[in-house]
Amino acid sequence: MQTARIKFGALVSLSVSTLLLIVKFIAYYLTHSQAIFSDALESIVNVVAASLALFVIYISSKPADRNHPYGHGKAEYFSSTVEGALISFAAVMIGIESVNALVSGQSISRLDTGLALIVAAGVANALLGLYLVNIGKKSQSAALVASGKHVLSDSYTSAAVIVGLGAVKFTGIREFDAVAALAVAAVLAFTGFRLVRDSVHALMDAEDTALVDRIAKAFTENRQPGIIRIHHTRVIRAGKYHHIDAHVVVPEFWSVSTAHEQTAQFEADVMQNHDHQGEIHFHIDPCRRVYCHACDLEDCKIRREPFAALIPFSFAELTSPTEPEELQHPPPPANLV
Repeated sequence: MQTARIKFGALVSLSVSTLLLIVKFIAYYLTHSQAIFSDALESIVNVVAASLALFVIYISSKPADRNHPYGHGKAEYFSSTVEGALISFAAVMIGIESVNALVSGQSISRLDTGLALIVAAGVANALLGLYLVNIGKKSQSAALVASGKHVLSDSYTSAAVIVGLGAVKFTGIREFDAVAALAVAAVLAFTGFRLVRDSVHALMDAEDTALVDRIAKAFTENRQPGIIRIHHTRVIRAGKYHHIDAHVVVPEFWSVSTAHEQTAQFEADVMQNHDHQGEIHFHIDPCRRVYCHACDLEDCKIRREPFAALIPFSFAELTSPTEPEELQHPPPPANLV
């Protein structure tokens, strides 16, 4: 269901972007406006990006296989990276053309028609962008969210074009057209840089604070007796699929079978409440009786101090790689029961 929704969203994006590209080049042909040309040039990027997103969505929807044991989800981040690079290139080209227009001057005609077409295109872009971001978030598709944000930025640039052309119409100063195009280039440069930065971070599995906070919330909501501490948490993002690795401290007297059953149930409960598909791999650590103050397990036969309070599953706690100093010289292990 999610894959079908993602593919449909990508098809809508490609179809609407192609139509708007045609509309904007018609407006440029009629007006010879540098600002409209900049908007049309960005629409070429939209069409290329929408085509790439459709292909990448097909690749990322493939299940994990022998050669790709973590699945194909990271392909979506390649799409976002290429899209950001294309946007940045368009910004450079628009900036060059705008400076040339300011230096050499230009003639503009049929502003009323051009303005009407760009207003219509801007409204359509805004609606398309909101639709893609909404579908992308619901379907957990990084490619659709990136495309939606790009299309929304296109609507902002259309607004800048409208302001520039309006200034030309009411003042007669043609240079406002090229100034508007330069404003478009600046917005595109910022958007392209941000897309590339975020995509590269995801490809390199940079730590995502907001994501770890959401995982901490899921851990807290599904906490059960015997899950004493969770630390050294790391997340690999592969599109809509998350691979979570962490160390979990459990009572040292639990057998291998008991520890496996309890942590497996905890994993299943957490993933049901997590906002992405995925899996958790826990490395099990024994409590070594240094966590008695933070363990609420009843009828513990090896407790050496009373329970005081649970260790909260905060961002700092989940990502901490350290162990208590006492574990460097732990007491003898308890007999398994």
